[in-house]
Amino acid sequence: MILVRAVLIWMALALAVTAPIAMSASSPLLAWRDPIYILAGFAGVFAMTLLLVQPLLVAGYLPGMSGLRGRQAHRWVGVVMVVSVVVHVVALWITSPPDVIDALLFTSPTPFSAWGVIAMWAVFAAAQLGLLRRRLRLRPHLWRRSHTALAAVVVVGSVVHAMLIEGTMETMSKVALCVLVLTATVKALAALRVWAYRTTSR
Repeated sequence: MILVRAVLIWMALALAVTAPIAMSASSPLLAWRDPIYILAGFAGVFAMTLLLVQPLLVAGYLPGMSGLRGRQAHRWVGVVMVVSVVVHVVALWITSPPDVIDALLFTSPTPFSAWGVIAMWAVFAAAQLGLLRRRLRLRPHLWRRSHTALAAVVVVGSVVHAMLIEGTMETMSKVALCVLVLTATVKALAALRVWAYRTTSR
């Protein structure tokens, strides 16, 4: 029974991750597009699917990935996410430098651009905080709260960005993925009780 449950969980996750990518691959908006534009779109979609995996890993919800193994996988998935975001932004830059500059300066007329940029900087900040954890010598509870706050910004910014943009992602699969990302994040935060820490005075 435990094995069956584990297999079902991994199958459900695989479906949740691959469905949006598969739907994006069949988008009519890809017709006559340059390869670099297609790469930018798929890098963004892939990064979005990783947002579903991250809270599941850190909270130990995936079979065989609890404890230290889950946290290590969480770090590596974070690295892949950073790379995906960089590929997404660089490819968009190659496609249209003025649009990327407007987005980075928050002068773009498209609202989804600002949310994407906010999520991007939060991803970089969260990754940097992870790399400098020992060097910064932050107290464990302070580090967890800071990292969690940045992760929340990433999730909210990415979900709003995805919902506002009319790109290659198919609507229903996009909505389903965003709902799953938000649900997994909230459930993981509630289970980890990061904000429930209380200091005692001496």
